[in-house]
Amino acid sequence: MHIQALASVVALVSTLCSARQFVEQRPLNAIDRSVSANKLSLTHDLIGFHKGLVEIESITGNEQAVGEWLAASLQSQGYTVQKQYLSKDPVRFNVLAWPGSQRDVKVLLSSHIDTVPPFIPYKFEKFADNNTISGRGSVDAKGSVAAQVIAVNNLLAASKINADDVAVLYVIGEETGGDGMKAANSLGLRPHSIIFGEPTERKLVSGHKGVMHVTIHAKGRAAHSGYPWLGRSANEVLVAALAPIRTLGDDLPQSDKYGKTTLNIGKISGGVAGNVVAESALAEIVVRIAAGTPKEVLASITKTVHRAVRPFLSGPEGCDESREHLRPEDVVEIAASDSAYGPVDLEHDVPGFDVIPVNYGTDVPNWKVSREGQRRYLYGPGTIFVAHSDHEALTEKELFDSVEGYERILLFALENEAN
Repeated sequence: MHIQALASVVALVSTLCSARQFVEQRPLNAIDRSVSANKLSLTHDLIGFHKGLVEIESITGNEQAVGEWLAASLQSQGYTVQKQYLSKDPVRFNVLAWPGSQRDVKVLLSSHIDTVPPFIPYKFEKFADNNTISGRGSVDAKGSVAAQVIAVNNLLAASKINADDVAVLYVIGEETGGDGMKAANSLGLRPHSIIFGEPTERKLVSGHKGVMHVTIHAKGRAAHSGYPWLGRSANEVLVAALAPIRTLGDDLPQSDKYGKTTLNIGKISGGVAGNVVAESALAEIVVRIAAGTPKEVLASITKTVHRAVRPFLSGPEGCDESREHLRPEDVVEIAASDSAYGPVDLEHDVPGFDVIPVNYGTDVPNWKVSREGQRRYLYGPGTIFVAHSDHEALTEKELFDSVEGYERILLFALENEAN
């Protein structure tokens, strides 16, 4: 290792260790305000900044190290950095930073710094036509984080924007319910426009489907597998309940913009052994809502499942249960997450961009609109088709092009606000 590179690593480790010691001395949910330098010293090294983010493992719940690196980098560039703590053990915090004297600005750029598991190391591969960058988070969504910061820095350096017009907000927990963005609502920010970063193939997103997490818990009665009629198999109840779920989307409300509502049976578990009639079984389902409300979709799921489990409502031999006493709720329990939401429409009026709707969920609905007429944009490098996969990657060109895209959206948002 070169001496210069070794010195950089040592300095980074020292910075992170010092920051960690300081953070752990702070009370829960305290805010650390680091005073920026009087003069900005902005980086324009997109590849290096992106690499610094991706090289640090930040699976949801373990975002501290990447948060410390990001906060230290922004502070060293002259930004004022504010950490919003969500928990003390483990230490988890959002990073809000602004380059001027104003904390509450006209345009806020935001994305998330957590990733899904497992961690995949950073890799840069050189090709004659285009270099490729891979690794967990390289696309979702550290590509957006890096491109946003460099876009802001470029515009500041060229004096195309005022330092008091813009800020960046990078949150944790997006991949598991959006607890970081939900907490960010308490920061008291009232931007005119928010530019959210996610992999959108460098196209402006006109909106995305809603999402709802549903669990179906089948309740059986344990018995010896040699005498299955003495019990009620929760596994059989669950299979019967799930059978009509596979095609239920065809009967749910649809829209020209988002197409069909889809249901994914993502996880199934049940029983304790092959020779035991299963007493309990569970399925986890994610619904991507194209039209209607979560309440309407849940009502349809409930009605369909209750109809499917009717054959199990008569009690097994030798017990006191009877058809008159059992209800569908006695053999199957259905619950939906509190964070469910319907389709989300977004602004997409910036000239020169291709426009698409997307099927995945984002942090957008976790941000509560904090002023009348607040505009929300969604844009970023890379494609969702490789996100969460073992081949997550994007090209160097995609990353650089997205910087230009963020610059155009930011300038348009400021011009629109001025008019």
